[in-house]
Amino acid sequence: MAGTANRAGARRADPPFALMPWVFAGGMLGAPARYAVESALPGVDGGFPVATFTVNVVGAFVLGLVLESLALAGPDAGIRKRLRLLIGTGFLGAFTTYSSFAVEINLLTTSDRMGVAAAYAASSLVVGLVSVALGIGAAHTARRRSEGVA
Repeated sequence: MAGTANRAGARRADPPFALMPWVFAGGMLGAPARYAVESALPGVDGGFPVATFTVNVVGAFVLGLVLESLALAGPDAGIRKRLRLLIGTGFLGAFTTYSSFAVEINLLTTSDRMGVAAAYAASSLVVGLVSVALGIGAAHTARRRSEGVA
């Protein structure tokens, strides 16, 4: 149920706080998922931060896929809005991490690992952009297939 109707029958937007549980629920799942990836891919001091790179690249792909799929399905209202908040803002907001990315670049540069820092920064940006584009493309492919178009 997206909002309520006023006397003229027009829909009013949901109060922002009414939608917070969706963000909260997604975050409760995204943060432990990131922790699981970090535990599975422990870093090496002064080395390439594989875990953060992985969560950010995977998160970029999933964000492109989910947001484009929702946009193709219709307006940002009702269940689509709630799914965007649950998955995009909540889960992926907690799963991905710009703050760790920035701290890791700082740590690498202050420990004279400029080459690793530059490679990490550049590859994160390039691969992240490619990943989101691939996610958007995957959403379009899935949409065409669901409509019976090759």
